[in-house]
Amino acid sequence: MEKFLVPREPSPPKSTSVVRRPWKRSLIELNGRLESHYRHESYTLLTHSYSEIGRFPHLYHLNEEPCYTHVSEILHDMHSSSIGGVAGLEFDNQGIYIVSVTRSGCLTVHDFDTLYCHSKVPPGSLEDESKHVVHLSFPPGKEFNVARWNPTNQNEIACTSRKRDKVSIFDISYMSPKPTEELQTRQKLSIIGRKTSSGLSDVAITSNGDSRIFSPDTLGTVHVWDRRVGVSPCIELSTNRYDSLKSIQIHVDNQTIFGAGKEGIIHIWDLRGGTNSTAFQSRKDISYLPLASLHLAPMLQKIASLKAQSEIVPKEIHSLNVNPSAPHQLAFHLDDGWSGVVDIYKSEVTHVHCPPPAWLDGSNNSADLILRKPTWLPTSSVYVAGSMSEKGLHFLDFHPSSRSPCHVDYDEDSQRKEKRDKCNPSNKFVSLSESVTGCTAHPLNSMIVAGTQKSSLLLIAQRHCSSTTETVEGEL
Repeated sequence: MEKFLVPREPSPPKSTSVVRRPWKRSLIELNGRLESHYRHESYTLLTHSYSEIGRFPHLYHLNEEPCYTHVSEILHDMHSSSIGGVAGLEFDNQGIYIVSVTRSGCLTVHDFDTLYCHSKVPPGSLEDESKHVVHLSFPPGKEFNVARWNPTNQNEIACTSRKRDKVSIFDISYMSPKPTEELQTRQKLSIIGRKTSSGLSDVAITSNGDSRIFSPDTLGTVHVWDRRVGVSPCIELSTNRYDSLKSIQIHVDNQTIFGAGKEGIIHIWDLRGGTNSTAFQSRKDISYLPLASLHLAPMLQKIASLKAQSEIVPKEIHSLNVNPSAPHQLAFHLDDGWSGVVDIYKSEVTHVHCPPPAWLDGSNNSADLILRKPTWLPTSSVYVAGSMSEKGLHFLDFHPSSRSPCHVDYDEDSQRKEKRDKCNPSNKFVSLSESVTGCTAHPLNSMIVAGTQKSSLLLIAQRHCSSTTETVEGEL
């Protein structure tokens, strides 16, 4: 019977399968979104490719005469002890225009595309002043320290000064040196019966179209205007103590307000309610106390590694910034150059960056008098801050995960042991030609424009890559 059976074919040899690492781009194409880790790595590569590609000194004229800032910079070169420079700058929502104000009295609105195109011309070429959207120059005593775009009306710019108790609103479509509207603080009487006035250190505007404007004064009160009601404050946010506020931020919900200043305390107000009852107060005298006040120094002392290396004392907070890509992260910048992040959900410090003090390098301490204003990149958790002791910018990785090198739980040894074919997150310092006082990020392509102590504007982005046939712009 065996001769009628069909012989069995020998089984083929077993093939050894090769395990391939999944292709990241296929996952992105299938999911239709960028994964958090991939976006984190991409922005690390982006920031490491940044450098200064354009410098625009404020050598401008009005009526064929040098403007006040132009004259001030000439005097500054002769008397280096004077403090000048760019006090504030900001992009509009679409990144078309950028407004800047100088401590010498100029308010300027640039077209960003014009600045970017001018960065490609040979060094030393003069800027075409006729392409400025707005250039106003004010005499000494009438200069501004802060300029903000109105999120719901991009023709309006709100400006404040620490020397005056008014919010001046300019409409760039009118091309007039006079503000279209001025919001006045409520006059108060001192103990001896005299009227007291205080300057306004910052300004913020809600983005939901309800016309509310917030501005803190130098005595610890945040004035709130509703432009639909009038030019006087409708309510006041009080700190219940003398704390000269330096910075104010509005959360994305347009109801939570953050303020901080000289005492190193972050005050939090909720416009939907506070710690005090307002049921029996006059509508003209409503004042909200903070919902919470976070003392930054005790929060930093809880970081064991930081406490072991330095003495932590209360320090002045120069700036607060809500992370647009992770609204629970509130970044702070201190007067000694330290930066960090407070998780507002947990009320604890999660990230911190401590550069060497300025005196260690023998730097000029006059920089301590300048309020430095950092910024977030719009779609990543990268915080950009000017250096206190060097000419340059710190690009700080404040990603919410513990993979961030600035995270308090970051384990450098474990990260070093990981053998992966991807870039390791790290901070980046970009050297510049001048010392930075503040910076702002383009809302769409993440380019940086920085203001300097010499009133110049610096453009920081990827370099223009040239080939033998054409010049290709650095794509972001």
